[in-house]
Amino acid sequence: MFHIVFHEPVIPPNTGNAIRMAAVTGATLHLVEPLGFEMSDAKLRRAGLDYHDLAHVRVHPDWPCAVDHLQTHGSGRIYAFTTHTERHFGDISYAEGDALLFGTEPTGLPEDVLADPAITAQVRIPMRPAVRSLNLSNSAAIAVYEAWRQHGYAGGL
Repeated sequence: MFHIVFHEPVIPPNTGNAIRMAAVTGATLHLVEPLGFEMSDAKLRRAGLDYHDLAHVRVHPDWPCAVDHLQTHGSGRIYAFTTHTERHFGDISYAEGDALLFGTEPTGLPEDVLADPAITAQVRIPMRPAVRSLNLSNSAAIAVYEAWRQHGYAGGL
């Protein structure tokens, strides 16, 4: 399946929603520290409902540790989602084990992460002009479902 990576997330309900989405799609959710909340946060638990035990979630102490893990346990391909590129996410042919990387809610991915040689490509989700961004968990869901669709929703009903 696919890897969803949240780089330094700060809003607990977004991560809770992503935990639920990981459970229903079979994706693994990776959280790169520092986190803006505790994993026991009530808002995180509420948004994830009772899916926490059904989801695969890994917390990494920093970006290099996350990259090492993804290169060892994934396809080695990391797609960075950003509004600062023209390439559309739907133009990618996703492979099983690909990582879909998203930045922190207020600012997105930092320049050093976007410039990391481990990044396969920067991609964007199209949206209307003059709109800043989509919600983090919504963006991750759009991306995961496109990647999963390309694989015939393998393992789904």
